[in-house]
Amino acid sequence: MERIETKAQVWLRRLTAGMLMGMVLFFSVLFFVTGKKDFSENENRYLADVPKFGWRQVQEGAYMEGLTDYVSDHFPFRDFWVGLKTKTELVCGKRKINGIFVAEDGYLVEEYVKPENTERIAGTLKKFADTVEELTAGQGRKIQMRLMLVPTAVSVYGDKLPKHALVNDQMQTADYLYTETGIPPIDCRMALRENRSGENLYYRTDHHWTTFGAYVGYRVFCREMGFAPVSLGEMTAQTVTEEFKGTLYSKSGDYGHDGDAIVIYTNPSDRLTVEYRDTGEVSDSLYNLEYADKKDKYSIFLNNLHPLVEITNETAETDRELVLVKDSYANSIVPFLVHHYKKVYVFDTRYYKEGPSVFIAEHGGVTDVLLLYNMNTLDGDSGIRGVY
Repeated sequence: MERIETKAQVWLRRLTAGMLMGMVLFFSVLFFVTGKKDFSENENRYLADVPKFGWRQVQEGAYMEGLTDYVSDHFPFRDFWVGLKTKTELVCGKRKINGIFVAEDGYLVEEYVKPENTERIAGTLKKFADTVEELTAGQGRKIQMRLMLVPTAVSVYGDKLPKHALVNDQMQTADYLYTETGIPPIDCRMALRENRSGENLYYRTDHHWTTFGAYVGYRVFCREMGFAPVSLGEMTAQTVTEEFKGTLYSKSGDYGHDGDAIVIYTNPSDRLTVEYRDTGEVSDSLYNLEYADKKDKYSIFLNNLHPLVEITNETAETDRELVLVKDSYANSIVPFLVHHYKKVYVFDTRYYKEGPSVFIAEHGGVTDVLLLYNMNTLDGDSGIRGVY
């Protein structure tokens, strides 16, 4: 028997169709008339450009894929829709979004994915240590080398994670690397755990440790190297921003979080000359405060990313020289380390392509080497391949 619609049902169906067509038309017009951004501050990434048209690209599907990315990246009110999606997932009880745990006390904590390159990394670091020893032994030099693998918040703040969160063991991997490389460790895991009830050791919205977390690591370094650490009371503290919204804020899509404060420390007794070898820029400070007003506020430390930074301290307590091979975690520990060394050479081997081992052999003043990496990004760090 054929179903007969009432006038009200016909009206409702037409109204619904009209509203849907109106919304499609509205957003289509809005898409073309609104300005397009090159960079998303919230997502901390560059947005897709209009793809170049070509028959080959069309045949291979690349053009349509690029067009889809472009429309998705520039859809009207994109940040609102991304945030709404995340909020909806949170309301429904989801506590892991894009690999980020939504933890207690406002923390966003990045998961630790089971590593795949541990054996290769161990071999590379060992080869670096062996190469340095071989190159310097003939010169009558004995380099003090240390390896510092820093656990991230997923290990130190495990009690803040959602219940039943499955977490791979970072420090099991670290123990393997310490053993297989044969490089004496600077193991700061216990010190970080012992200090987790005090000041924040990690940013709530970013994967880096805070300056205080770096200071805890610095104290362990001093203990192992025989230095007397400078107390925070001897240094000048400055809060340079309270609006730091870092990589985890961007990756999670949870845009309701308040920003973090970034505190920097300077030692009044240090007299520094900081030279950025790639640009030739010279400064008397380890910080560039212009980044306080930008999205990438962590670049305040060491003026963003550089292949090699040479730091001279005229008032250092020793004549020793340190080569620091590192990822970005080390940037916030450098202001503490420089007090103890006449020179500190900071290498980011993602960009420095000549190999620090050759540099160490050619610079006879180098006495110490520190390799410092965080455990969460170590497995995929392209700079590991460039350490020797």
